[in-house]
Amino acid sequence: MMRYWLAVACAAHVRRGRAEGFMQVNHGKAAPLRRINPGDGVVYYSPSTTIGEKDGLRSFTAIGRVRDGEPYRGVMASGFQPFRRDVAWEQSPEMSIMPLLDRLELTAGKSNWGYPLRFGLIELTEHDFQLIAGAMGVPAISDQR
Repeated sequence: MMRYWLAVACAAHVRRGRAEGFMQVNHGKAAPLRRINPGDGVVYYSPSTTIGEKDGLRSFTAIGRVRDGEPYRGVMASGFQPFRRDVAWEQSPEMSIMPLLDRLELTAGKSNWGYPLRFGLIELTEHDFQLIAGAMGVPAISDQR
């Protein structure tokens, strides 16, 4: 059964992963990525453009489907080897979360809606995932394994 995930990272990191066809979460930890299966839908939310910046970006910055394979180690500068998963990213614009706050099950009626996002990876309902996909101009991503 297909599951849907919301990952959180700054837009600069998401843009790199999107360009190179991968995702990573929680500063490269493997355990969260092991919860995700090939074929699952994933969308990234970026609270800011760069890490530690408070620019109020608050946007969905990528959406796609996890490719076959297991988490693997990537190579970055200074010997850092974060865990990653390959993703088939859709062509989509980045989109503010603000117009959807009242319609997402994750956020509707919650003044502290950003609180659960601090975990870096949370499961979304199909409703929320498809609502975000539609807002980003992406056709429904359904269970077609």
